[in-house]
Amino acid sequence: MVSVTRIPRSRGGVTGVLLMILGAWGGLIPFVGPYFHYAYTPDTAWHYTSGRLYLSIVPGAAALIGGLLAVLASHRAVGVLGALLAALGGGWFILGGPIIALAVKSGSISPGRPLAGAVGSLSSATRVFLESLGFFTGTGMLIVFLAALALGRFSVVSVRDAALADEGPGLSLAADAAAFPAAEENLPEQAPFPATTGEFPVAGSQYSATEQTTTTQEEYPTTTSPFRRSPSGDPGQL
Repeated sequence: MVSVTRIPRSRGGVTGVLLMILGAWGGLIPFVGPYFHYAYTPDTAWHYTSGRLYLSIVPGAAALIGGLLAVLASHRAVGVLGALLAALGGGWFILGGPIIALAVKSGSISPGRPLAGAVGSLSSATRVFLESLGFFTGTGMLIVFLAALALGRFSVVSVRDAALADEGPGLSLAADAAAFPAAEENLPEQAPFPATTGEFPVAGSQYSATEQTTTTQEEYPTTTSPFRRSPSGDPGQL
């Protein structure tokens, strides 16, 4: 069986696009959420903090780049790499906050606190739950799920992949034969013997020039004078 490392680009198309959308959401929602009163503190749009960089932008970029690799992948290893990168980004959305809290004791890197207070029909507890779900936990879980789905599609060799790989060389030879027919088929047909016109062979045939002259004299005799000399020189001997 020939190599089956090459795959169609459509293999990771849907999951890759969804990963890109979720990565962009996770990286941008802390900056645009305050417009809709859906945010973590500080409640200011496009306000940069180190917590937003390490806990939102970095994992969001990882998921987005991983989804892009999955969409563009025509080689199995590239698709697997993109899925793994997206899975790491999704895992960091879920676990990044607790890990940073344990690693950095000063608290300089913090996601902030979800906004509280009732909004419309939503209670304060429901609002806090939805903000936590949309910013980190829920987004990370969806990214991990889609990355695992893409990883399975890229890593498993399907029956179709194996069949296409086995038929590849034969199909290639058939395509070459159709595109480049045999040289003998392109050559014009040649007569087995040189063609002649009339009763005289054309120049270059198997008859020599002496034979052609003899044939001409025998078939078309010239008119002779009655006083023609014989070869011996006697004018009376015909």
